[in-house]
Amino acid sequence: MTQRLRIVLKISSSQLMQYYEGAVDSVVAKTTDGRTIKFPANILRSMVQSEGVYGTFELAFDDNNKFISIHRIHN
Repeated sequence: MTQRLRIVLKISSSQLMQYYEGAVDSVVAKTTDGRTIKFPANILRSMVQSEGVYGTFELAFDDNNKFISIHRIHN
C-alpha cells in the first residue's frame, strides 16, 4: 500500500545552496496533518524554481518507507 504525505515547503534559493554545497543532505518538514518527516534533499531537484522551492507537495512512499514520487499540488 502506498503512503502519501502532503507537505508545505518554503525554501529560498539561498537555503537551497546549502543542499547543493553538501552542507545539508536532508529536509525536515511538517506534514499537513502535523507529523514531522525527514527525507533526502535530492528528492526536491525536479521541484526547484528560480526563487527556490515553494508550494504544497505530495510525496509517495512504499510499505518500506522507500520514496516513490513527489508532485506539486499548489504553488
